[in-house]
Amino acid sequence: MNIIRKIKHVLDKFLEVLVIAAMVVLVADVVWQVFTRYVMRSPSTWTEELATFLMIWVGLLGSSVALNRGAHLGIDYFVSKLSHRKRLYVELFVFLNIAFFSLLVLCIGGTELVRITLANNQVSAALELKMGYVYLAIPVSGFFLVIYSAEILIECLTAIIKGKGFEPEHDFESTAAID
Repeated sequence: MNIIRKIKHVLDKFLEVLVIAAMVVLVADVVWQVFTRYVMRSPSTWTEELATFLMIWVGLLGSSVALNRGAHLGIDYFVSKLSHRKRLYVELFVFLNIAFFSLLVLCIGGTELVRITLANNQVSAALELKMGYVYLAIPVSGFFLVIYSAEILIECLTAIIKGKGFEPEHDFESTAAID
């Protein structure tokens, strides 16, 4: 089990570094766009398209990081009124849905989208980048969402079977609304 934790830790760090790098490039890209538009009076033709593509990657991969950290937005007003055991069942239901959606729509459907787009040789207008590489963010994000939701499902199922309190490695309480 220790080797699995190490692999997951490496994947977690890889994903976080990838999101940080994409964010750094996105900020630099937008700053360059503003500079060329307002200072040089000759806007760059490719920066807006790059910013759009980077936002796709940051948004999708960022959602995976957020799920892993327990930072997804949730409305837990009614769930907080339930008993601890019933909350476990709600968590189980929620993360089961996340896992199935991520597997079916993002991983399988996203992979098919990437395959079709690459086969059709679709390219972007300004960067002339193959659009399949842009859409690759969908199955990559789905992969991480499946892994993270499966991990949380296992934690939740273990808590239900053992009859113990659910104390995930993820801090889901930090997402509660501030009163």
